[in-house]
Amino acid sequence: MVTLRALGPDDAAALTHIYSGASVRYTTGKPLTPDQAHDKIHKALARAAEVPRAQWSWSILHESDVIGLISLRRRAPTTGTISYILRDDSWGNGYATHAVHQVVTVAFTSAGLDRLEATHHPGNPASGRVLTRAGFIRIGTADRSTRTGTLPYELYALEARAPA
Repeated sequence: MVTLRALGPDDAAALTHIYSGASVRYTTGKPLTPDQAHDKIHKALARAAEVPRAQWSWSILHESDVIGLISLRRRAPTTGTISYILRDDSWGNGYATHAVHQVVTVAFTSAGLDRLEATHHPGNPASGRVLTRAGFIRIGTADRSTRTGTLPYELYALEARAPA
């Protein structure tokens, strides 16, 4: 349904489209400028070359169209976080859930993580449904500072299954 590929230099225009409109309502609230998109890509490419690697960033593609971005970050030796954003015209099709499933596989195999966590804005329950469908369990809230104050973001976790 969707495929992932490493974020690349040619993705800047797609990122400015993804980080605009309704898609940024529960993030910064501000559209990404072309310069910021190029900077985001430059940083992602630099992190991809780090050893040990602490971050992975992929473009989410539906057919050949870049519809989103998903990232995996190592926060501790065996714990990581997942974040994602989709272009608003691609919401409601299961694309984020498919992308999260793919990143979970990478996290628990080649990245060597044992636990993943993710949060979502309290006003964005659809993101919580994505996480639940991908196997995450809601474990509470985590206070986050926003431009309008502190909000209790929903917190989810997923543990790697022990081999049988």
